[in-house]
Amino acid sequence: MHAFKQEFTTLQYIVAHAKKLLLVAHTRPDPDAVGSVLAMKEYLEEQSIIVEIACYSPFPEFLINMLDGHFSHPDDLDLSSYDVVIGCDSVDRGFADIIQNLNEDCVTVAIDHHHDIVLDADVLIIDPTYAATCEILYEYFIFVELVITKEIATTLLLGILGDTGGFQHANTSAHVMKAAADLMQHGADTSCIMERVFANKKIETLKLWGTALEKARLDTKTGMIVTALTSEDLNGQQPSSEDIKEVASILSTVPDTRYSLIIFQISKGRIKASLRAQKDAGVDVSKIAHQFGGGGHPLASGFEMDGKIIDHNGEWEIV
Repeated sequence: MHAFKQEFTTLQYIVAHAKKLLLVAHTRPDPDAVGSVLAMKEYLEEQSIIVEIACYSPFPEFLINMLDGHFSHPDDLDLSSYDVVIGCDSVDRGFADIIQNLNEDCVTVAIDHHHDIVLDADVLIIDPTYAATCEILYEYFIFVELVITKEIATTLLLGILGDTGGFQHANTSAHVMKAAADLMQHGADTSCIMERVFANKKIETLKLWGTALEKARLDTKTGMIVTALTSEDLNGQQPSSEDIKEVASILSTVPDTRYSLIIFQISKGRIKASLRAQKDAGVDVSKIAHQFGGGGHPLASGFEMDGKIIDHNGEWEIV
């Protein structure tokens, strides 16, 4: 893992001199994006800094009753008014668009754990050996000797549990387990996180899972298992990214499967896909995602693209 002593020292200096700061969460934020920006907000507000959170997507509905969070759409903010802007997690998705509209004197910071980040910033704190951006922030808070409150501990653990699949994914390391244990000692509400992220599924969501699993097809030559949810399958529902990721994870465990792909309609002319691979399958799904303008990790990636999914009796076409 990267020793971020220099970068952490720089970030600490930037924070000490900041007056108005903007945090940026990526579009369609997952628990790691939400947890990282909320943890940073708690930390920054203790320094008496004016802090706002920008995101092109609304605050995730499944976390509303658990966390006191609010996202502002970038179009509703005066982006030229901030002296520091920090992007947390998947910074290429949203942060890149915001950077273009900042004051030229604004300091930019990117904190991420994805291996395929191409976005440049004044300070880069990026290391793909970490399981989550929240794990990096945990290290930063330890570095600055922050007193970790129950609220900060809960938001950091939210991101860690989300990106490790509740410690089931291949990115679960001894280091991240130790961090999680320490956060639990600081009062992180593990049971609430697990209920919100993994266990609290609506009957409609479970039915969609059933549809996706029933329609799955395995190509024994390539080891790829694929399924799709059309607009007709969704019937007006809009599953969260976490719901879709869980389907991809379940499919990747099917015998003789090397990697899984699920695609679904997110709007009339837009689709989203999630890919998962087994640890020893020899498949880097981020390379597949890159071909369609997406990215992620070698074992967990995704992408979005224009199109509509047409179901031809179990064979899918994107038009």
